[in-house]
Amino acid sequence: MIDYKQLRRLGKTDLLVSPIGLGVMELAGGGGLLGKIFPVIPQEDKNAIIKAAIDGGINFFDTAEMYGAGVSEESLATGLKVAGVADKEVIIETKWQPIFRTAKNIGKTIDDRLHFLGGYSISNYMIHQPMSFSSPEAEMNAMADLVEAGKIKSVGVSNFNPARMHRAHAALAKRGLPLALNQVRYSLIHREIELDGTLETARELGVTIVAYTPLGSGILSGKYHKDPALLEQKTGLRKNWLKRDIERTRLLIAALDEIAIRRDVTVAQVALNWVIHFNGEIVVAIPGATKVRQAQESAGAMNFVLSTDELVKLDEISRKIMK
Repeated sequence: MIDYKQLRRLGKTDLLVSPIGLGVMELAGGGGLLGKIFPVIPQEDKNAIIKAAIDGGINFFDTAEMYGAGVSEESLATGLKVAGVADKEVIIETKWQPIFRTAKNIGKTIDDRLHFLGGYSISNYMIHQPMSFSSPEAEMNAMADLVEAGKIKSVGVSNFNPARMHRAHAALAKRGLPLALNQVRYSLIHREIELDGTLETARELGVTIVAYTPLGSGILSGKYHKDPALLEQKTGLRKNWLKRDIERTRLLIAALDEIAIRRDVTVAQVALNWVIHFNGEIVVAIPGATKVRQAQESAGAMNFVLSTDELVKLDEISRKIMK
């Protein structure tokens, strides 16, 4: 069930989201180029994952055009309908795919996004990457047009650096709108936004940071440390990256495990709890899930709050391994 006391405002909008959301990129299997990366999950299993998230108190879902060319969006909408969730009960964000396109395409393709979402509103629409042929100003003006037309409720960006965030914010301000969010990579092992000014800029502008890969692609669940055989199932560069991260995070995983045992929660839940509490309420997280237990585990990370000492201890260890 949704704990309304925990809900956080998305930027300076009126939208209220759970501190933990659910990213549904992994539900894109079978559609588009990216859909070839992920396994095809039966819709019944997708429905169960989405219901587990809802039952755990999650009201915030993240998808994108790029996630299977509509497959992820449609899968999410189907799952929400099966769960009996009304449009007003959820916050859905999706993203415009900018590569090899101009801002004019934003207005031309919005009806496709709405079609795949099957009657659910787009609470926030994002520029997925700073890679279109248009300026941030042109993109924001196209997005503002959609807000004024009632097609979307708010505007966000993803993977924007501080300079682009300022430009996007200024362009929207001229149209009387706030920049709601910047979706970026952030976790205990990926803290670049603290160093490059992105987090500071978000605070300055009143923009929410939405953290993707908050578990460091699974490293911060501790599963590879506890069962090295899982690593052997990986191949190529992915396997090499995991090996490197496993070695450099042993001390951090040990600290997470110690806290998890003391609190009777999981290592992943401690890692997620750090992400949503270390910086106050400015950061929310959108872990993904391919199994019901993963959605349940992520939602459960909202059921406790790490102490100041625990937050600081993890921060200190994290900083050491990042040097």
